[in-house]
Amino acid sequence: MASFEADDVVSQPAELAEQEARVEAHSAELRKELGVSDLVLTQILFIVGLAWIGVAGKLGPSHVVFWLLAIALFYLPSAAVVIYLNRLMPLEGGLYQWAKIGFNEAVGFMLAWNLWLYVIVNTSEIGLQSATYLSYALGPGAAWMTTSKLFVMVATFAILALMVVISTVGLSVGKWVHNGGGVLMILMFGALLILPLVSLMTGHLREFHPFRTEMPKFSLYNLNILGKLGFGALGGFEYVAILAGETHAPARSIKRSVLIAAPVIGLMFILGTSTVVAFIPTDQIDLIAPLPQVLRAGFGPFGIAAKLVTAAILMTFAMRLAQTSVNFTGITRLPMVAGWDRLLPAWFTRLHATYRTPVNSILLVGVTSFVIATLGLIGVGQAEAFQLLFNAGGIFYAITYLVMFAIPLFGLRGLEIPTPIWLRLLSLSGLLMTVLYVTLSVFPIIKVESVATFALKISLLILGANAVGAFIFISARRHRSV
Repeated sequence: MASFEADDVVSQPAELAEQEARVEAHSAELRKELGVSDLVLTQILFIVGLAWIGVAGKLGPSHVVFWLLAIALFYLPSAAVVIYLNRLMPLEGGLYQWAKIGFNEAVGFMLAWNLWLYVIVNTSEIGLQSATYLSYALGPGAAWMTTSKLFVMVATFAILALMVVISTVGLSVGKWVHNGGGVLMILMFGALLILPLVSLMTGHLREFHPFRTEMPKFSLYNLNILGKLGFGALGGFEYVAILAGETHAPARSIKRSVLIAAPVIGLMFILGTSTVVAFIPTDQIDLIAPLPQVLRAGFGPFGIAAKLVTAAILMTFAMRLAQTSVNFTGITRLPMVAGWDRLLPAWFTRLHATYRTPVNSILLVGVTSFVIATLGLIGVGQAEAFQLLFNAGGIFYAITYLVMFAIPLFGLRGLEIPTPIWLRLLSLSGLLMTVLYVTLSVFPIIKVESVATFALKISLLILGANAVGAFIFISARRHRSV
């Protein structure tokens, strides 16, 4: 064990060691709850999205080529960069600390601000999503749930209150919620992988070639799909590093978890998409709910499709709650670590007397998410400006990846840390893939009234949101210097 730990020690200049010592002094008050198995299951839960097997399925047999390209050009580079930066800086706050130390406080704060915006917007949708899942599971008689503002508001409040309680009690409980979601995700994909084998054995499927492929055509549409399968489907390894200060031996544990989870997740996506292609014609694939559609088609001949689809919807709902808990838990740590650097009031650094969790930061995330969700329910959510915020959510997250990939390329120079050439090449690949995603998100290939107007509105929204973050940062720096 000692020899393995020695392999994970990175030579550090004195300035980096001094900065890490300050962060670790604060982190000493946190409880270390997470181990390798917890991190593996959390990453599977956080990264794997059921909708992506439908998106990739639209490509037919060429999906294998797209998945392999996305894995080579984005997935493996992101895994390598996360392992490297976490070994160098295994600190609570993860990406925030990497950007702050690799570049400066301003870059670190703005990265955290964009990540915070993404998660807040994503979390605020949980009430409406819950109503949708329950209405599907309970049948046509429950369709009213999705149109009842009162029901959605009550569901939003109840779920966010639950998130606040779980996050306050801490990862001693939260990790079991995340682990349970990861297990459910594995079971769901297990059913997908078994389905074609059972159908072959019973004669309901004539053939199944999971790795059969064909070369795709070069087009703007295919580039858009490649960008989405890269950053959109395969991003997320860095998120658990936010909780490094609450992880046993974070440099070693996070590295191990990435090495274990990466091949598992890759196979889940490829084989899951192959099952979709085997049962559903490409022009009929349901992009919103491909899993229930495949289960209904595959298990229909056995007379158990209806029950399995209902069970799958309920399991998907449970997984969505667990994913929200991961998002919620991680994002509550960012105001805390910014408070450690006096970039936010010390109020955010206050820990619960019993559970040692950032209780005020947790309350802020819960209240903010509920306010945004409520604005949507009272009608603002139908306005174009509010809808653009949700469309821009992916770009907020992508900005954090642009910074992460830039650290090995352009950062760490002040610390005189040499970056291996292979890592620089991987970082460049990941950076270009993220740029592709952002570009195609700003300039959509879908039909809109005016591409230029759409791009302008998205760009102004991103710039405006970041201007607010910059104002908060500048004000904090001035207040700190007084």
